[in-house]
Amino acid sequence: MNARRLAGSILLCGATLVAAVVIWPRSEETKSTRPRTYEEIVRSGIIRATTEYNSVGFHVDHDTIAGFHYELFQAFARDKGLQAEIIPEMELNTQLEGINHGTFDIIAGSLLITSEQKDSLLLFSHPILLNRQVLVQRKPQSEQDTAYIAQQLQLAQKTVYLPEGSPVKYRIHNLSAEIADTIYVKELPKYGSEQLMALVAHGDIDYAICEESIAKRLIGQYPQLDIDTAISFNQFYGWGVSKESQALLDTLNAWLDSYKDTSSFKKLLKKYDLQ
Repeated sequence: MNARRLAGSILLCGATLVAAVVIWPRSEETKSTRPRTYEEIVRSGIIRATTEYNSVGFHVDHDTIAGFHYELFQAFARDKGLQAEIIPEMELNTQLEGINHGTFDIIAGSLLITSEQKDSLLLFSHPILLNRQVLVQRKPQSEQDTAYIAQQLQLAQKTVYLPEGSPVKYRIHNLSAEIADTIYVKELPKYGSEQLMALVAHGDIDYAICEESIAKRLIGQYPQLDIDTAISFNQFYGWGVSKESQALLDTLNAWLDSYKDTSSFKKLLKKYDLQ
């Protein structure tokens, strides 16, 4: 099967399964055109989030929804006496639009916290995870395989693929300046890290940039892939809320600061190999 079709099928299958088990509210409140205040969230009894569908953060395991961010969001909602509702959305730009229009209250996913991102439409939570970006490529066919990238300098004049809207493009821009040569970036809509890995594995593209935690979780499915070349140092990742939602952010941060010291959080990290 063509890898683009394969990746699309994976995404469609996941979205279909989620649609079958995640009930999105149909009340008039979902038609808000502005971010909800924390007071409005509490009054409604419902808090809404969006996240990327992938094997680490949010996915369907047989007939059960699982994932680090899914479980963490459920714990936050439960401790605040709220009903948690979450829906997957692969494109960051669509997530941001949903935050801006009040469709979602929180982006409960791995958002890279950078100085560029802090100027975006979001307020970021306190850091939740440490992660880094790695280059996904096929293993070399021989010692003379010139397509294999062993160090960042060899990315000069190469094209790397990212999910559309990914803030990692800022890192690639900085890396291009560091090596004093051009690295071309192409962003693919509707594709997350897992779909990009499938495209590399099946030869549709040569290089993709993915979160190391996701790459490590999937590498067993793609023995032809190599994820040993780091693109960034470890960086902080957190959740995001609207810049109009300071009270929600303060509540979330206070909860995170406390919850991250618990055995429950440590078990959650271990469960998804995020320690």
